[in-house]
Amino acid sequence: MIPVEIKDGTGTQSSLKINGEGEASVVVHPHPPRDEDEVNGTPIPFRQYFTDDGYSTGSNDMKVNGATTSQLFFIQAEQERDIYIGRVSIVIADASATLNKFGNITALSNGVLFEWSSQQLGTTVIHEGLTSNFDFVRLGGGMPAFGDAAGAFRANNVSGNSEGYIPQVDFSDIFGMPWGVRLRKGTTDRLSFTIRDNVSGVDQFDAIGYGIKF
Repeated sequence: MIPVEIKDGTGTQSSLKINGEGEASVVVHPHPPRDEDEVNGTPIPFRQYFTDDGYSTGSNDMKVNGATTSQLFFIQAEQERDIYIGRVSIVIADASATLNKFGNITALSNGVLFEWSSQQLGTTVIHEGLTSNFDFVRLGGGMPAFGDAAGAFRANNVSGNSEGYIPQVDFSDIFGMPWGVRLRKGTTDRLSFTIRDNVSGVDQFDAIGYGIKF
């Protein structure tokens, strides 16, 4: 037997309990590992629209014509802090919208491309072509679930008198990423939607990312 000592961050010796199946007991914190530092170690709530410049200064109106030239809407990494996007809230509103259409226009040909781009790991395609309201609802795992029959997942008066679909993509629930998608500070990391069809005919189309800055 080889004796092993476990010490905490202050150098104090402590006892590590090993359970019956050989596993060590740990504490799962509701945030990424951090230094015990009030300034750099405290998560800050994060909320930002997907915009055409990646920051809060750009346009968040995603009902654009991307048929000829694709239009990019994204959240860009910052310089000072990592961003963890845990949830994306999407709104597609249009009068008489149904699941098999995009808003109330014919289902898209190319669809909306949803990607996570990492300067280190490259680009991961989360969905290659979201062409209809149902595709967005399915991307969100059918959440939030409400309504029934023809009105399933559809909320009334989302934009004026127009109905709308409001799917949410929860990266923890759907992909098992407890803190969400990481955008590393000082990099070109980003989470993006690329509009590749003309969706200017709907009444509202936008998306918001929620999470923490750390």
